[in-house]
Amino acid sequence: MRKLTYAIPMVVLLLWSAIATAQGILKGTITSESGEPLSNASIIVGGNKGGTSTDTTGNYRLSLPAGTYRILVTSVGFNPYSMNVKVDNGTVTKDIVLQFAVADLSEVVVAVGSRASQRTFTTTPLPVDNINASELVNSGQLSFDKALQLRVPSFNTVNTPVNDATSLLDPYEIRNMGPSRTLILINGKRKNPSALVYIQTSPGRGETGADLAAIPTEAIKRVEILRDGASAQYGSDAIAGVMNVILKDRFDYTNFKIASGITHKGDGFSVLTSLNGGANFGGKGFINYTINFQRENKTNRSGNVDAEGDNNDLSAGTSASLQEVQAYLDRFPDAKNISGTPTSTATKFLVNAGIPVSENTNFYANAAYVYKKVQSFANYRTPYWKQDFGLLHPAGTEYLGYGPTFEGDLNDYNATVGFKTIRNGWMHDISFTTGGNKQLYTVENTVNHSLGSKSPIRFKPGGYAFNHVVGNIDISKEVTDKLSIGFGSEFRSENFQIFAGDTASYSGEGANSFPGVNEVNAIKVNRFNIGGYFDVNYDISKVFLVNGTVREEYYSDFGSTFVWKLSGRAKVIGDKLTLRSSISTGFRAPSLHQINLQIAQQSFVPGQGIQTKGIVSNKSPQAHLLGVPALKPEKSVNFTAGFGFNPTKNFSLTVDYYNIDIKDRIILSSNITNTAAGNTELDDVLRNNGIVGVSFFTNGIRTSTEGIDVVANYKNIAVGTTGKLTINLAGNYTLSNELDGSITNPKLIGDAGQSTFDYIQEALLLTSRPKFKAVLAGDLTLNKWNFFLNNTLYGPTKFRNDGLDKNLQLEFLTKAVTDVNIAYQFSSRINASIAVNNIFNITPEWKLKALNSNGDAVLSDAALVKKNVNAITFNGRYSMVTYDGSHFSQLGTTFLATLNFKL
Repeated sequence: MRKLTYAIPMVVLLLWSAIATAQGILKGTITSESGEPLSNASIIVGGNKGGTSTDTTGNYRLSLPAGTYRILVTSVGFNPYSMNVKVDNGTVTKDIVLQFAVADLSEVVVAVGSRASQRTFTTTPLPVDNINASELVNSGQLSFDKALQLRVPSFNTVNTPVNDATSLLDPYEIRNMGPSRTLILINGKRKNPSALVYIQTSPGRGETGADLAAIPTEAIKRVEILRDGASAQYGSDAIAGVMNVILKDRFDYTNFKIASGITHKGDGFSVLTSLNGGANFGGKGFINYTINFQRENKTNRSGNVDAEGDNNDLSAGTSASLQEVQAYLDRFPDAKNISGTPTSTATKFLVNAGIPVSENTNFYANAAYVYKKVQSFANYRTPYWKQDFGLLHPAGTEYLGYGPTFEGDLNDYNATVGFKTIRNGWMHDISFTTGGNKQLYTVENTVNHSLGSKSPIRFKPGGYAFNHVVGNIDISKEVTDKLSIGFGSEFRSENFQIFAGDTASYSGEGANSFPGVNEVNAIKVNRFNIGGYFDVNYDISKVFLVNGTVREEYYSDFGSTFVWKLSGRAKVIGDKLTLRSSISTGFRAPSLHQINLQIAQQSFVPGQGIQTKGIVSNKSPQAHLLGVPALKPEKSVNFTAGFGFNPTKNFSLTVDYYNIDIKDRIILSSNITNTAAGNTELDDVLRNNGIVGVSFFTNGIRTSTEGIDVVANYKNIAVGTTGKLTINLAGNYTLSNELDGSITNPKLIGDAGQSTFDYIQEALLLTSRPKFKAVLAGDLTLNKWNFFLNNTLYGPTKFRNDGLDKNLQLEFLTKAVTDVNIAYQFSSRINASIAVNNIFNITPEWKLKALNSNGDAVLSDAALVKKNVNAITFNGRYSMVTYDGSHFSQLGTTFLATLNFKL
């Protein structure tokens, strides 16, 4: 009896345990709108209670204790789906149909804008663009920066025809602000800038920017572009805005991609292979990686060379030499020149991971490494222009000239590790970031004419390196349902290095086409800065929101700066109309490159000895002699005002006005030389110190830029019984971009009647990007087909090229370029697409424009017009796109075929 007494409670306990741990089954099938089963779709159970993924037939199965759960279903290329499900002791079947992604922004959380709290695209008081992965892929471009060119109206980048070091990465800019005034973030953390300073006469001259092409498009989930000054939130380099690249996170399926393309001329053959894969750990953990290999062959769009111009510029200028030049050009009309994009090979590796450490803490990390090798071509040295001393052609053969090649080896890396913790409503984000960019150069098939027959034909002219380490502490809390605060600090240490070339590369006049860096200019420098910010968001009511931010920064090389920002938003007519505005101050610290770059060349001048010309450091003795002051930060005032109109779920419109005033803007000066009279104090200083021509960085000007951005989206337009159409329209119009006030010249230079900022640089800085640009795109999904049509309107760009008459202006005309991409889904695992970019083969077209009556006189003189045309096209070599650039590519129609496999 006593044993039975003990047995009864034990049985009851076991029965209760069995009931408490009873398991139910949740199962079903996940398909697309077109009925295709979706493999590797993620099913996540809320509350960190696990999850699973679908098999190859789209089926899933989960064992769960009895209860009610929040279930989230995601798959790449589809809108996420969430539902509440009650599970009992039996089996619950839930079949789910996922809709194709059409960039619904109403519930997408924006990571840029405020450091105190995150908002959705429809509630942020600042203009933010969202570019999802599918839009980048549909562009038909192999690189990230070129895809953005076709998607973001205020973003501009284009290849220059003679590349040299610029061939490693093309200069880009947002809102005509130059590459160094847009801050690039990877998952919210600062990406390192490149080691290269653009010193050619092209847009972006004197600046540096991050290597956007180093980021593989296949690794990107979406891109957020904050179109507003954000120095108060993020520090230096954010005067024009912030671009935040969000990497793919949760693993959905392994994707292998192969793509190949070519131009309509049969050159520029390209091939790309890419693998994106990963794994998930429980409900939140993941690792996502991308491996990318890419090869692009050179293109050539060189024009026919004018014999008379070449005879006058490169030969003896006599009637006898003209016959020699003409005979050569009869055989080689383009003078064997190459004008186009370079040969490029790149390997890219990227990984992104997140691992839950505890219920409240997540560890995150991402890292990337890119190796790129590029070969570009200098102007071909014809036999009537340069001799090779018998070094570059076999003895006994006809000498036809030589074409110097430039090779660049680029290594770029970045990595971030950090922890995010939430306790008692406080969010702590602590991270460490490192990144660097190193470029080393090789010049081949050329000679150093100062060394004559003893010259090598292969040179190592040196290179550059930059790296930084960044530490961030960011803390935020939603104090009440109306008030959120955020504060934090950032420490950054930067290093910049200039590598000397081999002796032969810089001796005398140096390697022909690309002289090396003299060992006296090789340096390694460091600086650090620390900054702190405080950010507050306050919802005054359901209608009104205000946000304020202040930031203090200290730099070891120039001191402190303080900036602030105030923004607000008002909802009108419910959530259908939103008014928004912001005003802020900003700053951009002079880069280590600009402070320390020195690539001065020494050359022998008969009767005058060794003389110096080139770019001298702002801290150099030569700059001191000329009275050039130390560089200081640029300071800006940004104002934006606009509205968002969202009358229905499927239609939205935003219009934003912006005004950016930059004081003490840093420029690379024009070439300062002796005056014609030769009797000024400047002449004495240049003569006494052996300087024949010199440029330097200086806070020389103040600029004012204003414009309007328009973005419209109309989605879910029914086409037939199964089709859906999305139409996007986005445009940017620059109302004005001009100098504000006079140019700041050092006294010695100003007194001599010279200026640090000439008309050539003024055009590069203010009018070399399109006056307006608009993108009209349509995306149609019809059963297994997807049709994407993109039209880009490029407004005029204006240049005042070197050698052009001062009374003339070169203007590239307004053009519209049409791109088509057609994709087909063969099965749930295989899809293919064919993209035809610039289907109507539109190429840049320019004309000369008179600026005044003297210009009219020049245009009426055919001989003078020809002389000016020869000056800006190098006698016809660059008949389509000049040395300084254009508003879009000169390649014409290009084709790209892509095949994707889900593994």
